[in-house]
Amino acid sequence: MRWPILLSVLLTCIVVGSSDDSEKEILLDFKKTLLNAGALENWNNNVSPCNGDKPNWNGLICKADSFIGLQLESMGLSGIINIETLSKLPSLRTVSFMNNNFDGPIPSNINKIRALRTLYLANNNFSGEIPGDAFKGMNLMRRVYLGNNGFTGKIPNSLATLSKLVDLQLQNNKFEGEIPNFKQKELFANFANNKLQGPIPSVLSDESASFFAGNNLCGTPLNKCPPKKKSVPKVAIIVAAVGALALAVIVITLILFHRRNRRKAPKVERLGSTKTEKKEPKYKYDHRTEIGLPKQTADNYKKTEQAGKLHFVRNGTERFELQDLLRASAEVLGSGSFGSSYKAILLSGPAMVVKRYKQMSNVGKEDFYEHMRKLGSLSHPNLLPLVAFYYKKEEKLLVTDFAENGSLASHLHGNHKPNQPGLDWPTRLRIIKGVGRGLDYLYKAFPSLALPHGHLKSSNVLLDDSFVPLLSDYALVPVINKEHAYQFMVAYKSPELAQNNRLTRKTDVWCLGILILEMLTGKFPANYLKQGKGGNADLASWVNSVVREEWTGEVFDKDMKGTTNGQGEMLKLLKIGMCCCEWNVERRWDLKEALEKIDELKERNSDEDHSSYASDDVYSSRGMTDDEFTFSVNG
Repeated sequence: MRWPILLSVLLTCIVVGSSDDSEKEILLDFKKTLLNAGALENWNNNVSPCNGDKPNWNGLICKADSFIGLQLESMGLSGIINIETLSKLPSLRTVSFMNNNFDGPIPSNINKIRALRTLYLANNNFSGEIPGDAFKGMNLMRRVYLGNNGFTGKIPNSLATLSKLVDLQLQNNKFEGEIPNFKQKELFANFANNKLQGPIPSVLSDESASFFAGNNLCGTPLNKCPPKKKSVPKVAIIVAAVGALALAVIVITLILFHRRNRRKAPKVERLGSTKTEKKEPKYKYDHRTEIGLPKQTADNYKKTEQAGKLHFVRNGTERFELQDLLRASAEVLGSGSFGSSYKAILLSGPAMVVKRYKQMSNVGKEDFYEHMRKLGSLSHPNLLPLVAFYYKKEEKLLVTDFAENGSLASHLHGNHKPNQPGLDWPTRLRIIKGVGRGLDYLYKAFPSLALPHGHLKSSNVLLDDSFVPLLSDYALVPVINKEHAYQFMVAYKSPELAQNNRLTRKTDVWCLGILILEMLTGKFPANYLKQGKGGNADLASWVNSVVREEWTGEVFDKDMKGTTNGQGEMLKLLKIGMCCCEWNVERRWDLKEALEKIDELKERNSDEDHSSYASDDVYSSRGMTDDEFTFSVNG
């Protein structure tokens, strides 16, 4: 028998053989240190804490009749989290006190619970500094959530020593100093809105820039760090100061001598006109700079054969000229892998989005025009329509409508205030259904195109004023330069390209699967930035490992509200996402099968579905079995 299996058997025997009465007494002792614990009224000696996977006591996580975790969330609790008492529970693997009223310093001696895997203390009123060795020795720790508190001081260095850490949430605190030198290659970490400064560790360079916003940080994915200034020796400073003083004395002496000689010199009349010449200013303001088009670029547009002419490809749209856009007040929306985007408000009223592309010389002018006319002819409620385009060999402009609610990515990964809810489950379900319908339309519109979308990701799913999803940057593969596509487009990060350098009609389905997992987990996929290799840096593989090794509830985004009666449907969507992300293309679902399954999903569980899930809470300890889905990570 192998040692890991033997150890597992021994641990099981220990848990089974442990005294249920002793466990109850420890938990009841812990409850005594809590205030406002009315939600824990059913904790009593007369009932066993667990019944299979279902807890008999509120706020417990159970597995096979064993207590493994505390989930005391949103209960209005305060008082003291007594770690000394909790450390007497050898089976304790996870604790969550999120969304309560605990205050003061972080619970002391957390590292006494050596077997702890997850710690959730977010959205409380904790404050003060965290000791640097607070997490020392917690070698099984995988997730630490401390966001939305008032912690100060430096981020504890002991966090950087946790080899299994994959998820760290420190946003919206008052941490200062530099980010520790994390080495965990599979780490998702959010440091937004603190007082941090200095360089971002290289292992975190693939994270979203929003995870570092609200600090004074530098380095990828933010701006480059300025070069370090070389320190000047004190002797050199003293010498320079003496030299400067001597120079000042000499200059003052020369000025005084010059003034005395001027008073003695005779006045001389200057000949010539007394008219003052009007000089042109060195720099002139030009309206063409308002939406980021340099003056030289705009001047080059004038030299083209059809100067300043926009080509409209959608009927029924109010016509305007390129100069109208250049003169419009504008706002920079962002800079993506294709180019910069600007919101331009025309004098006549409508807001348009102008996007600049410099990597679109893959086809000639006639083919480009033909493809743009094809895109302009598309019409679907879930596509962002192309309004007009401007052609120039070195650069193209595409003009679209403006989506009021921005991108899906901004809602999933933006900085939410503690009282600002994230997207709820019904909204996310409606969004993914709309994305599926839009993708289905593209598949029918481009039957011979291997990648009808090619760049499906959360930042390319825009939301209108009613949160209806609109796909953008679709069907651009034929006109994007190949080397640029390989480097930046999401479809080119797919496993089939890494395995055998080919793309298929199922590649966009893989992108859809990653998007589904992103919406359910709230995690930013590393897949968007680099090619996954089947490790945990790949979002699908991470989800698969969590589902199989721990419990499915760990997967779901804690910001996803309105899920009380929808956990069964969420698990179904999780399965759909995994089947769409299957690394083996032959086993991966095709789009038709995926959309049929998505369309069957409801916001609430059916009675049959609801009865099959042990807990009424979305963060159930119930995991999927091997029979419920299979997924390969190595082809």
